[in-house]
Amino acid sequence: MLLPHGRVETPVFMPVGTAASVKAVSQDLLESLGAEIILANTYHLYLRPGHELVRRLGGLHRFMSWPHPMLTDSGGFQVFSLNGLRKVSEEGVAFRSHLDGSSHFFSPERSIEVQTALGADIVMAFDECTEYPADHGRARSSLELTLRWARRSRDAFRASRPDEPSAPGTGQSLFGIVQGGMYPDLRRECAERLREMDFPGYALGGLSVGEPRALRREIIEATLPLLPEDRPRYVMGVGYPEEIVEYSALGVDMMDCVLPTRAARHGLLFTAQGRLNIKNQRYAEDQGPPDPECGCMVCRRYTRAYLRHLAAAREPLAATLNTMHNLAFYLDTMRAVRDAIRIGSLPALLARVRARSLQAED
Repeated sequence: MLLPHGRVETPVFMPVGTAASVKAVSQDLLESLGAEIILANTYHLYLRPGHELVRRLGGLHRFMSWPHPMLTDSGGFQVFSLNGLRKVSEEGVAFRSHLDGSSHFFSPERSIEVQTALGADIVMAFDECTEYPADHGRARSSLELTLRWARRSRDAFRASRPDEPSAPGTGQSLFGIVQGGMYPDLRRECAERLREMDFPGYALGGLSVGEPRALRREIIEATLPLLPEDRPRYVMGVGYPEEIVEYSALGVDMMDCVLPTRAARHGLLFTAQGRLNIKNQRYAEDQGPPDPECGCMVCRRYTRAYLRHLAAAREPLAATLNTMHNLAFYLDTMRAVRDAIRIGSLPALLARVRARSLQAED
């Protein structure tokens, strides 16, 4: 996938840098881990420091000193998670800031305006994230609103750059988002109607919102073949290591999730032996590496006993080292997926990863 700030090998996992920062790790460390593209959050950057300030300072890449590809979400998921702090209309969403209670309004046009100012390589159409559970009628009305907003997002995006080159990798790209709740018929309809709008990439949204993993897989498996194989297909907000391998095997090109960084801050490490809670007393005198099969700098240098001590002492370094290991594990997993695809051994890799997931610690 060729983007203005570089080429990205797919399938790819994108670390989440919500507020122009992947929590607890610096940009040079992300580069050393091999991160090719990261995700930033439109809602949070709009509120603080503000998209106009970022624009004046040269855009998000320059602002955060990340010269590589970036994606910004539309802000829709965060706005809709505000519950009592927002009100949805045909025009858009009125909401109150979670920071200070101030009033704001996001429409498809406003979301595109903010994302254009931030300047990420890939921007997302403004959508309504359908809650779970939702009945068929509610999911349909949400789907229809998302489709109307997708068209407005596309029109606003095109109007903002009438003279921009259209060659791949030369300018920002706008992706459409498939909604429809947990109903395959609605997902099919949404995917087909979005295809008519001719987006350069497509995402599956409204997942990882509380539904069982088996149902999530069912929706991905039913929807993905409806999207063009020659354009990036992105599943938003997933998942555990075994999920990203599984979804890659289905044909997903892009994924993101806060799990590796959030889990790290709570002492949960992902390893080749399963999930490991480094806060556990059993590791107080364990001089082995966090993951004997991992070659990251954390596993090469530090012991489980030391990481357990940092967590118990609430040292800030605990979050940094745990996060570095978890991101390395995810990024290495995706490299293994790409290698397996090249040599035709992806089914065997998937079987190993599924077996490993059964060894997860309580």
